[in-house]
Formats: sequence, structure tokens, C-alpha cells
Amino acid sequence: MQRKILPPKPNRFRRFWELKPNTVFLNHGSFGACPKSVLALQARLRGELEAEPVQFLWRRYEERLEPARHSLAKFVGANSRDLVFVTNATTGINAVLRSLQLRRGDELLTTSLDYNACRNVLVEVAQKAGAKLVVADIPFPLKSADEITETILRAVTPKTRLALVDHVTSNTALVMPVRQIIRALEARGVETLVDGAHAPGMLPLNLRELRPAYYAANLHKWVCAPKGAAFLYVCEDRQAGLQPAVISHGNNRARAGFTAYQDRFDWTGTFDPTAWLCVPEAIRWMGERLPGGWRELRERNHRLVVQARKLLCEGLGVTPPCPEQLLGSLATIPLPDRFQARLPSGKIDAEQLALYDRYGIEVPLFRFGKPERRWLRVSAQIYNSPADYEFLADALETL
Repeated sequence: MQRKILPPKPNRFRRFWELKPNTVFLNHGSFGACPKSVLALQARLRGELEAEPVQFLWRRYEERLEPARHSLAKFVGANSRDLVFVTNATTGINAVLRSLQLRRGDELLTTSLDYNACRNVLVEVAQKAGAKLVVADIPFPLKSADEITETILRAVTPKTRLALVDHVTSNTALVMPVRQIIRALEARGVETLVDGAHAPGMLPLNLRELRPAYYAANLHKWVCAPKGAAFLYVCEDRQAGLQPAVISHGNNRARAGFTAYQDRFDWTGTFDPTAWLCVPEAIRWMGERLPGGWRELRERNHRLVVQARKLLCEGLGVTPPCPEQLLGSLATIPLPDRFQARLPSGKIDAEQLALYDRYGIEVPLFRFGKPERRWLRVSAQIYNSPADYEFLADALETL
């Protein structure tokens, strides 16, 4: 007879989110989750948009957009003239890679830990230009950040034009040593495009100090803005010729006080910009949940995911695949041998479906590596508590 497992009580922050009651949400890393108050602001803005579409999207667009851009610039440590909003990090990465003027024989560099959607763009761009895509095979599990940097640098050649590097990897949940990587590549004449999909809100971010050539990131994840909020940073001397995924009016309609780069990206056709306009409120609201502001929130989530990983690894009898110093608010854990021989059962593995259907636990399971192994990834956000991961550990024992 299967023993009864009691679900954890929600913590004091859970009530601020629309998350379904009686679920344990341990997958903030996939799509984020937006607080009720930010969603309420978006609803009000959408009401204004529908009440006065021309006023909202034409006459008053810039006066709403610019404060949001300045708030974002302060949060990520950048000059606002180097920032544009995009709908997601993949869109920003598409814009950069598809604007490159590559020659036959040039090389683009990525890693074996990159995000599949971004890898697909690299493949497409390289094939069209007759360029070569080089993949630096970073080991996982690994013992130190130096293994990451050394592996990437070994893959650089005189033909390397640009390297795509994750700030926080998706499946493996590693915080990459991007500052060290950018400086080392810069010394070799290689520009860096950073996929920062998970970084804002998870890690302290200062783009003036980091100085990548390009940086794309999501704001719907750890900043908890609505879906559709992301940004692209491009250093000033790389903005000329950079085109958005959709070319629209901005290519020949300059606005006073804006860069040509911003003209091209700020309007790419009629759409709902309210997610962008909610970014300042998301930054403010999340930063006021704890007395120590964003710093305390980031540190709190990091400590929680470290605690969660330790609990789960001990419960499953597995070894952590990387040092704690390489964790942010995500952690990937190998599943024990009894899970490894089970074949895929569709788009989502049977165990992941069972965790949700039986226990209300939303947590992703992955298959990757050579040879392929199975992994579990947990997220830690302010609405999570240690009891959530204890409940997951108990549930895993029943599968």
C-alpha cells in the first residue's frame, strides 16, 4: 500500500501569485510566474490600450516606454541608449546572429551546454554563410569554473568571429564565469554574445562592468515581469547595421532623442507592449519583498536551492554534479540508476507527469549527455520553502 504523503503548507509569499492552489511549483526557471499586483497593472494598461488604441500606441508610446527603459537600465547597470526591449531572449539572439556579415570559412563558437533554440539559429546562420559552427564540449558533471573557460578557449581559432555563451545554462543550471570568458575572448579578438535568459533577478548584473558585445535576457523569469518582457543590450560600436527580427518603420523614421538602433527595435509592428511597461513595477515589487531588497532576495533563493540540492542528493543517493559556487537559483541533479533505463514516453516523461498528476508537483526532468542520462532540475523562488523539496523527495521515492 502506498504511504500517504502530506503536501507542504504554502509559505507567506505564495498568496501574492496566481499559482494554482494545491500545487508545488518548482519550475520557475522555465517560464517564470508573475505576481498578482504586476498582472493587475498589466490588465489596467491593457484596458487603456483598448479604450484609446491610437493614443496609447501612437501619441503616448514613447512617453510610456522611456521610463520603463530607464528603470531597466538602472537595474542591469547599462546606458539606456544601449538597450531595447524584445519579446524574449531568443528573439534578441536571432537579431544579433542574423545581422552578422559572415564570410565563407568564418567560425561561430558555442558550447555543448547551450540552449537548443539558440543552437538552431547558429546552425541556420552558419549554413547560409558557408561558415563553420564549432561546439566546445564542456564536461558535465564538472569540478570547477576553470574547466568551462579552458574548454571554450581551446576551441578558439584565428577564424572565430563570435562566441555564444550562456550566463546561466538551462538544462545543467550552471552559472558560467562569463566575465572571465568575455575578457579572455576579447584578448583573442573574439566578440561575445551572452544568452542571459536566466540572469536578471537571479544574479547581480552590471553590463557596464561585464562589457559583452551583445547580451540578451528575459525579464519574465527571475524578475517576474509578464511574459513577453525581455531585452537586448548592444555596445554602442556594434549597433550600426543590427536589425530586429522584423524590419518595420524605424529603418527610415528617425525620432528626436533616440538612437537609430532604438528606432529600429522599438516598433516592429502592432503588438501589445504592456509587458514591457510593467517591468519597472516588477523590479520595484520584487525588490521590496525582503528588507535587504534584491540582494537579499537573490541570496535567499541561492541558499534555498543549495539546501534543496543537498536534501535531494542525499535522499536519492546521488552526487552533486558541480560545486555550490556554480549555482544561482537553479540546480540540476542526476536521477538514480533505477530511473536511468526507463525509455522516453512522449514529449514529457511519465515520471514528470506522475509527479504532477499524483502530487501536484511541477518540476522538469531532462535527458542529455553522452552517454545520455536523466536529470531533475529544481528552481527556488521566494514563494518556495524547504518543505516543498522535502515533499518532492518523498514523492520521488514512490515512483
